Amino acid sequence: MRKSLSRALPSVLAVATSLVACFLAVGLTRGFGSAVDAFTAMLWGAFGDWPRYVETGNAGAVLRPLGEAGTKAALLTFTGLSVAVAFRVGLFNIGAQGQLMVGALAAAVVGAQVQLPPLVHVTACLLAAAVAGALYALGPALLKVHRGVHEVISTIMLNWIAVSLVENWLVVGPLRATASGDNSIPGTAQLHASAELPRLLGESSRLNLGFLLALLAAAGTWLFLSRFSKGYEWRAIGLNAEAARAGGIDVGKGLVHAMALAGAFAGLAGAVLVQGTELKYPASLGAPYGFDGIAMALIGSGHPLGVTAAALLFGGLRAGGTRMQLFGVHKSFPELIQGLALLLVAARLVWDRLLARLAKKKPPEEAARA
Repeated sequence: MRKSLSRALPSVLAVATSLVACFLAVGLTRGFGSAVDAFTAMLWGAFGDWPRYVETGNAGAVLRPLGEAGTKAALLTFTGLSVAVAFRVGLFNIGAQGQLMVGALAAAVVGAQVQLPPLVHVTACLLAAAVAGALYALGPALLKVHRGVHEVISTIMLNWIAVSLVENWLVVGPLRATASGDNSIPGTAQLHASAELPRLLGESSRLNLGFLLALLAAAGTWLFLSRFSKGYEWRAIGLNAEAARAGGIDVGKGLVHAMALAGAFAGLAGAVLVQGTELKYPASLGAPYGFDGIAMALIGSGHPLGVTAAALLFGGLRAGGTRMQLFGVHKSFPELIQGLALLLVAARLVWDRLLARLAKKKPPEEAARA
């Protein structure tokens, strides 16, 4: 437990520092009164406007923001897990965005073109997205194992192939929705109601089953990596592939399996986006959640539970960012907080040295108790 806390502390300090720095930036440019109002509004928009609920008794003041935060956190959790799983075997999966896109398209096609009972239909869409994402990630894995092609190059190139293939051709061409009269409909056809993810809090909130699936995926990944022999093998591969190979571990198979799981998680993020909120593949997915997964994995120190914590925080801040516009702060300001936190996490050595220096300054008896 103590080791886990010490591992998480640099990330916690980085996030706290980024929040303080961004608050000061708003305060110096807009006035500290406006900064307090803007950040308070962001928190109410992220985690529920509890004062308004106490005053009016309107449950929507709490449930609606929590729903928006939860839906965004689910996407960030899945893409963060995608990057973190690849990290475990020493790979850098920059292709989560492309894997998310093909997964989202697969879910949209199965959801709109296939007729199935509700529970079966939802499951079929999720499986189609996971398989599509896994297959899209297999290419870089096989190129890495058999030809030594660096996964950063192959995955980032596949991102742009996905953009051209999905959004610049299929969504606006063969798979576009049928026009209604003189009105053109952007994106693919609407999903059947049987393919939509069930909402957890009724019509008062957009929080859906995807949030629970993301939490289960994070818990399952943590158990697999820390309690199963295959998880330990993946860790050995990530620490030293040659030593793992000398120990009898099939390194190539481990890399392929890990990248397939990473792609499946990114594909599931696309399914949750399509089945939970968009209800079709839109003309453009908008926010680059696949790239945000890199930030979640780094801020979460590559640990599945750390990734989930980072996703919950930044999913909430993004949901509340729209309310900051009332005080002259752009709604994308939480992304600035995220970017600064990522920059500070990248300077982890500074935090490690600072914490080590503080530990040396403890009195002998206090250090002995620690």
